[in-house]
Amino acid sequence: MSESHAVAYRALRSRVREVVEAADTDAMLAVVPATPEWRAHDVLAHLVGVNDDVVNGRLDGLASDAWTQAQVDSRAERSTGELLAEWDLVGPQFEALLAAAPAEIAGQALFDAATHEHDLRNALGVPGARDSDAVDTGWQWIVGARTRAGAHAMCFVVEAGEQSSGVGDLMARVEASRFELFRAISGRRTESEIAGYAWDREPAPALVLGADIFTMRDTSLGE
Repeated sequence: MSESHAVAYRALRSRVREVVEAADTDAMLAVVPATPEWRAHDVLAHLVGVNDDVVNGRLDGLASDAWTQAQVDSRAERSTGELLAEWDLVGPQFEALLAAAPAEIAGQALFDAATHEHDLRNALGVPGARDSDAVDTGWQWIVGARTRAGAHAMCFVVEAGEQSSGVGDLMARVEASRFELFRAISGRRTESEIAGYAWDREPAPALVLGADIFTMRDTSLGE
């Protein structure tokens, strides 16, 4: 059971609401640097659409590009207020499902949502919530996911201490803030930024990436 995941998601939903309600129309229509194929409006549509699809059992192609793009396309003409109103309807139902889901599934949902919260914050110039429960839960999930996927073993050193991830012989020990590594793992940092962390060997930035779907950025987000 994952009641803590539901609580973390509910708080995230409240924070995102505050950020996007304060943004003007032009800002919501601007491209999000972390996801250049989407505007800020599209990222919000994706967050809302995930809730709607999961609550209503539309899981064919779950997490695929086609699945997520359909969420965006079907909401292209809706205002920020309309998207938030939809989230108010489906969000509590989604959170109830998170509370009942295995921690591994709920953790993945938090990882995705927290990643996009900070994509939006970066695009709209509203940094914050870098030590939220959503980031903590998402971080714990991706550290475990690297191990479950058989990634090369690494030791991540963050504010709370050391955490091992991956399998086999230890390839590297790297130290940075948890938020930095959270963003790096999801492809939100450049090779030079990751190389600038404290390594116990010649930096190997690609080792940090959490999955094959992520790639390092060519330009800095300036976070």
